[in-house]
Amino acid sequence: MQQTGHDYEEGSPVAEKFNAILIEDVDGKPRAGLTQLSTEQLPDEAVLVRVSHSTLNYKDGLAVSGKGRIARSLPMVAGIDLAGTVEESSDPAWQKGDRVLVNGFGLSEKYWGGYSQFARMKPEWLVRIPDGLSAEEAMAIGTAGYTSMLCVLAIEDHGTKPGDGPVLVTGASGGVGSVAVMLLAALGYDVVAASGRTQENEGFLLDLGASRLIGREELARAAKPLEAETWAAVVDSVGAEVLATALAQTRYEGIVAACGLAGGTGLPTSVMPFILRGVTLRGIDSVMASQARRQRAWNRLAQLVDKARLASIYSVEPMSEVPRLASDIIDGKIRGRVVVDVNA
Repeated sequence: MQQTGHDYEEGSPVAEKFNAILIEDVDGKPRAGLTQLSTEQLPDEAVLVRVSHSTLNYKDGLAVSGKGRIARSLPMVAGIDLAGTVEESSDPAWQKGDRVLVNGFGLSEKYWGGYSQFARMKPEWLVRIPDGLSAEEAMAIGTAGYTSMLCVLAIEDHGTKPGDGPVLVTGASGGVGSVAVMLLAALGYDVVAASGRTQENEGFLLDLGASRLIGREELARAAKPLEAETWAAVVDSVGAEVLATALAQTRYEGIVAACGLAGGTGLPTSVMPFILRGVTLRGIDSVMASQARRQRAWNRLAQLVDKARLASIYSVEPMSEVPRLASDIIDGKIRGRVVVDVNA
């Protein structure tokens, strides 16, 4: 594996060789590293995107570090997000120069992903970057923020209004949680942030709009079937005992939008919250959501995101640092969001 150090700016010719993070089979184990590819090696899809930015998610950390068998076939270009401009397209819906992004759809699992200076994508995967958002800002939001927006839309569509009571956000210092806090606060909800590192993250989360913090240990425990009605709604990215406790504390006909499993895949609960309080557990899938639903979420993000606050929760790192950062995010050492500049 080697790094070229070459940068390719918008408008320059398509490079004969370009950089990518490729996961390969090395002695029966997946191993990721920076390498060079050509456009001839890319999948045969209708739209060639000149990628400018990607991002780092927990799932990316699993894939790149090799600590999770994310890639279903090898070799595989990693990265579940990308943003850039259309370079070539055989589909009439997309023209050269269109600003686009892609989240999910099996990137870095079944299909080559966004840690690459060029990528070929299916046209139905693409979403237009709304006016007012740069590619860097779109990736600062990324799959994590887009997933947060889907959770917030679920809460709104359920009919929960800002005056109905406090909204709990679990895993609040992570990518999904931090953006959820910011979005809900911008809409006027009373946001309570749950974090495993309350002292360390208090200023960060209060600045994003949380009204107060609670420790994760208050939720990560064996819950009673029903507990005191506290939350009008919940955004949960943790799962397991945290989700079970949140369900037991959700108010009558409240909603819990569940989108993650950082704490585990189990759910030690009962039917009591559902049949006695009419609580809705709404699963949020960001990977295969329809193009229309995605565009709705991204258009709303462009309206709601406070760019100054967004800037406070992300850093930009070169693609060459992704292997190191992958281990950091798995070890819980990263707060907020990391944007990956694929040309740095």
